[in-house]
Amino acid sequence: MLTNWAGNHTYGAPRVHHPATVEQLQEVVAGARRVRALGSRHSFTDVADTEGDLVSTLDLPGDVEVDADRRQVRVGGGVLYGRLAEELQRQGWALATMASLPHITVAGAVATGTHGSGDRTGSLAAAVAGIEYVGADGARRSTTRGEPDFDGQVVAVGALGIATHVTLDVEPSYDVRQDLWTGLPWDAALEHFDALTSSAYSVSLFTDWTGDRIDQVWLKSRDAEPRPELWGAVAATGTLHMLAGADTLAVTRQGGVAGPWNRRLPHFRMEFTPSRGEELQSEYLVPRSEVATAIERVRALAPTFGHLLQVSEIRTIAADRLWLSGAYGADAVGLHFTWVRDVEGVYAVLPAIEDALLPLGARPHWGKAFVADAARLRPAYPRFDDFRALADRLDPEHTFRNAWLARHLDLR
Repeated sequence: MLTNWAGNHTYGAPRVHHPATVEQLQEVVAGARRVRALGSRHSFTDVADTEGDLVSTLDLPGDVEVDADRRQVRVGGGVLYGRLAEELQRQGWALATMASLPHITVAGAVATGTHGSGDRTGSLAAAVAGIEYVGADGARRSTTRGEPDFDGQVVAVGALGIATHVTLDVEPSYDVRQDLWTGLPWDAALEHFDALTSSAYSVSLFTDWTGDRIDQVWLKSRDAEPRPELWGAVAATGTLHMLAGADTLAVTRQGGVAGPWNRRLPHFRMEFTPSRGEELQSEYLVPRSEVATAIERVRALAPTFGHLLQVSEIRTIAADRLWLSGAYGADAVGLHFTWVRDVEGVYAVLPAIEDALLPLGARPHWGKAFVADAARLRPAYPRFDDFRALADRLDPEHTFRNAWLARHLDLR
């Protein structure tokens, strides 16, 4: 049986293909009635599943080609971000941001709107300058930034085709230092929220939503000097993991020691299994203008879900123009939940969280656990129906459709 990384979903597809070339991928897609792409399996639902053929992207060509003049890199869609980052660093280049895990594929992370943290940096998808993919008829297609409908084809949750290569913006390599603080008062965090999230290049707040203090604040800075104080928080004196009792060998270097961007921007090291593995995750991206209300509502709900929660993370993401992005049209704040792997229990508390957050304009992370159907999600995405029309045009035979797309995007 093939399961996702967390072990909570067993894929139901009767066939799994492992093409080693784009031509082999084309043959599979052209001959399939239903087909979906499968990357590193870090999604927590049936988003990548199908009643037909699954296609693993991990064995496809792993090209990493830097164009220094354009400041871009063309990379195979099945390449893991950690591997891409190592190669870019070797050549003197960098990405503007990375997710907390480097163990995810480029195409999969882009397609689900995955992000890192930073007031001035967008999601991983915001760096996309072009995508090459195999369409429903098995033919190669491509789209480039600036072309009509490009903004609808980046965060596309696999509904339009299977990406073979992605072109990303890059910049010259840089160093990052990582400093941790503990016990930040909630009152101070909310009063100084803008100053707090802009106090470093990337800022993450870790909390269980209870009490009057935020447990940990992770500051990732491109500046050489540490902050002298942080509104009543205490500077950490040793290496910390955001999960109590977890192995600190898994996290990236802390303690203010500067190092290459790819060894500091992710929370976890490529060499170790991230987090604890046996978990579920949910995330809701709320408009930054609503963050105080959103936090107040989640804190009020904490007694109802605290027994299921391992930790929550709060991060910021800059606005973009990608139709299905969680930051479409406005800066966003991600409220992330790492749950114990109690599927029934978690799905029982999600409706109340969504009732609190969706009226504020919150959008779920497409690769994580949520329950809202298409009718509830449509108001949060101004280009929702434009995307559905685009999917009908590019996939008229509904080759890439599955149960997840039917539930959440009304693509049947």
